[in-house]
Amino acid sequence: MKDIAKALKEMKKMKLPRTEFVRFMEDIHNPFIVLIACILSLRTNDKTTYPATMRMLELGKTIDDFSLLSPDVLEKAIYPVGFYKNKAKQIVEIAKKIKEEYNSTVPDTIEELVKFNGVGRKTANLVLAKGHNKPAICVDVHVHRISNRLGLVKTNTPEETEFALKDNLEEKYWTDLNTEFVTFGQNICKPVNPKCPDCPLSKACDYYIKKPC
Repeated sequence: MKDIAKALKEMKKMKLPRTEFVRFMEDIHNPFIVLIACILSLRTNDKTTYPATMRMLELGKTIDDFSLLSPDVLEKAIYPVGFYKNKAKQIVEIAKKIKEEYNSTVPDTIEELVKFNGVGRKTANLVLAKGHNKPAICVDVHVHRISNRLGLVKTNTPEETEFALKDNLEEKYWTDLNTEFVTFGQNICKPVNPKCPDCPLSKACDYYIKKPC
């Protein structure tokens, strides 16, 4: 399959169930909360991330709230997400930096967002897309894996995948791509034992054609 827009439309037609965390990230529309929730999600599954995010938001919801928060208190709320001690310090540090250096406004450019400790292009793009409603493609492990399996791109890294997708997909599709690919990856195109027989894209999928399930 070479048509990214067509693949995206087919995924939407399936109406696959989304995790609570994915639904939350779709609905929140707050760049700071998108940022800190995404930090929690790194190297942590959605089942753990969602309740941890809810506990975190019981402590505060604004940049000011988190800039005054003790990392020790935040640690207890977000446990057991991966690297919870580091993430607690990182979130408080970022809140302070946004307050002091950005007038309590989350930046809306990749260049500024990646200046924050531990924030890479994946997180920055998600903040742009879901927090600022700006065209951006967030490439995580699901997007990278599925794009290459389907033959939509031929890349070695998530960053290469991001730029390859942008070169071959109209901007109007960018913001929805991560949600649809992640949902598809969690339900059908799993890392191990993908459900190829249940996939409407399998007939045009490079992975399935070369290695039938």
